[in-house]
Amino acid sequence: MPGTDTLLLGLRAAAETTRLRILGLCAHAELTVSELVEILGQSQPRVSRHLRLLVEAGLLDRHQEGNWACYRLSPGAGNGELGRLIVDLMPADDPVHARDLARLQSVKDAWAVKSAAYFRLHASDWSRMQALHVDEAEVDAALMEILGRAPVGDLLDIGTGTGHVLELVGGRAETGIGIDRSIDMLKFARANIWRAGLRNCQVRLADMLRLPFPAACFDTVTLRMVLHHAESPASAIAEAARVLRPGGRLIVIDFAAHDRAELRDAHAHRWLGFDDAQIAQYVEATGLAADPALCLDGGALSVRIWLARQPANDARGTSTARAVGSKP
Repeated sequence: MPGTDTLLLGLRAAAETTRLRILGLCAHAELTVSELVEILGQSQPRVSRHLRLLVEAGLLDRHQEGNWACYRLSPGAGNGELGRLIVDLMPADDPVHARDLARLQSVKDAWAVKSAAYFRLHASDWSRMQALHVDEAEVDAALMEILGRAPVGDLLDIGTGTGHVLELVGGRAETGIGIDRSIDMLKFARANIWRAGLRNCQVRLADMLRLPFPAACFDTVTLRMVLHHAESPASAIAEAARVLRPGGRLIVIDFAAHDRAELRDAHAHRWLGFDDAQIAQYVEATGLAADPALCLDGGALSVRIWLARQPANDARGTSTARAVGSKP
């Protein structure tokens, strides 16, 4: 729980009509300044000042994505709990709050339209790629079966793309964070998790080789069809292992080794899949314990699912990590 001074700072910051409206909106979605300006009908300088005060009070988190800054109700310790309590106390039938949420829905609908347009434009590329391997539904079913063997807990999806894994698994997770290097993909992911009603999930701009999280702060880490794009697969797996809590699980889904060299140019694949010995070498170097790989055949390319676990007696501390994955 926050100290008295921190608590008073949060209460003072929330005790203003516009800032209370902003808290209510940012509890439902991660929003930029321009989106909040559109919803609130106020000037950008005024909205920015309110956001600064809410961030300084620990009620909101601010994340930079290129030229954009995104704001979300703080999921961490300190005044994060106060922010959630304030939002929960807001009456559902308040006309101002209801109008704000209706305008928020309009913003989200615009995201969905942009997302649909993007995928219509690239539909042929996606279709050709998917035709090379087993049906996506079979991959999803295998992933869900593996995840069903133990609680998902706090989930990190590396290379989240459109947020597919978050959509699939988010309902079982305590919290879910997806990271990607593409701002455009994060926009689509944000729209998808909003549409799915996953308020416990969020996305971040980040590099898989330099994760912006302390050690031992996630229970489950997934890399679904992303490792073949990595500059250094060994480093990507090492980073994923670093952020796993003792007893946590790493799930890597990717292509088995193949000879389709045209995928380097057509789909920017840096690696032509991986064999079990390669992945075992990467995993063992981190100290994780590997399970036998699962093979999914059904096309020119085979898909592998590799599962590894952080030993339960891992000595790394978790006291500072829980706040990263605490429920928003």
